[in-house]
Amino acid sequence: MAVETPPRVVVLSGGAAPPGAARLDSDARLAQVRYVSADELAGALPGADVLLVWDLFSRALVDAWGKADQLRWIHAATAGVDNLMFPELTASDVVLTNSRGIFDQSIAEYVLGLVLAYTKDLPGTLSRQTRHEWEHRETERVAGKRALVIGTGPIGRAIARQLSAVGLTVRGLGRTARTDDPDFTTVHPQQELHTAVSEADFVVLAAPLTEATHGMIDDAALRAMRPSTRVINIGRGPLVVERDLVAALRDGAIAGAALDVFESEPLPTDSPLWDMPGVIVSPHMSGDTVGWRADLAQLFYDNLDRYLDGRELRNIVDKRRGYVPHG
Repeated sequence: MAVETPPRVVVLSGGAAPPGAARLDSDARLAQVRYVSADELAGALPGADVLLVWDLFSRALVDAWGKADQLRWIHAATAGVDNLMFPELTASDVVLTNSRGIFDQSIAEYVLGLVLAYTKDLPGTLSRQTRHEWEHRETERVAGKRALVIGTGPIGRAIARQLSAVGLTVRGLGRTARTDDPDFTTVHPQQELHTAVSEADFVVLAAPLTEATHGMIDDAALRAMRPSTRVINIGRGPLVVERDLVAALRDGAIAGAALDVFESEPLPTDSPLWDMPGVIVSPHMSGDTVGWRADLAQLFYDNLDRYLDGRELRNIVDKRRGYVPHG
């Protein structure tokens, strides 16, 4: 059933409105649109029906939640919604949607780039270039390498397809074991983590951050890997126990780590990860290709049309699990 009373929409913008925001301001079907900062959110929530969390990783809603007296739908301009998984929201009837599908291919390409960078020693080539050193070396073959992708959602599947296309054997690790998966063939259950990582040349983290995945790559998991293994994390920083990762890198328990996400962001300037051999640091940008903000905005506008028309919303999050169920 279509919405009969024009809804009030609040946009937690963090100082920058979404591309095409004039579309919201001119939509006669909406009663009011307010763009607010984190400090202004509590004052804007009373009477609001819809909240767009455009300030991507803001936790402002936790403190302002008590002011949400008639909120019906929250849309997050991110794929991960761990910043919104607080008990009061989880227990409420408010519908939560996310931006699943926007970053899949971009992140998969980024992971492929990291795999190529490691196997072809592109960091070594660039560092020698800056020193004007001519040093012939041999590099590794990509084809025949083995990758374990932890997280079998859309991003993990896009990564699997990209890596398989260049000759890697790719397996997955998720909630449910399977032996006939179209993208991974074999999916290991999470309780087989240590066995699965022991067989991989690359361990790619693409899982959502939940109670079950928080800190899953700890000292025990890292020590189960081979000395030649590289870890790639494009999921969430707290999937990895950072101090354990630093120790494993220092001890040579693994060969390297490419990290796009961290326990604390920005990565502190005194973190040892900045200068460790075999480590590639990037500032949470693996999915951010040209036009990504417009794509995020368009997804919300499409969902808003659905909301106003009474149609089913895209990307409804299972708040008990913390992500959109597959399919």
